[in-house]
Amino acid sequence: MSGAGKKIVDVAVKASKGIDWDGMAKLLVSEEARKEFASLRRAFDEVNSTLQTKFSQEPEPIDWEYYRKGIGSRLVDMYKEAYDSIEIPKYVDTVTPQYKPKFDALLVELKEAEEKSLKESERLEKEIAEVQELKEKIEHNDCRRVF
Repeated sequence: MSGAGKKIVDVAVKASKGIDWDGMAKLLVSEEARKEFASLRRAFDEVNSTLQTKFSQEPEPIDWEYYRKGIGSRLVDMYKEAYDSIEIPKYVDTVTPQYKPKFDALLVELKEAEEKSLKESERLEKEIAEVQELKEKIEHNDCRRVF
């Protein structure tokens, strides 16, 4: 497997292991959001599967002798020489180092927003409970006045 292909597969595998799909699914409230999330997960799994199968296999070596018998040594040797002279450049990731700090900062911001949202949700739930309790008291008191 080529260095770049292996690196892509490794990154894809690590990315798929780091995703808490079930945890994210529990946070969804609407049916439309669940459908979109399921679609996203299917697309991710398809791409991940393609990456793993496409880049995890080594190409079959060329059987130069087979072609020498059918075509002739001179032409096959010329192709073999050209093939052997091909140098595939190594992939150098210049994008990840550039965006990783930004991504990490966004993750921190996301966690802070999540905590703030959960606290606000708790506060609102308490407020709703208080209003419900107050409503029941008012309704109970109104019923006594009528009777």
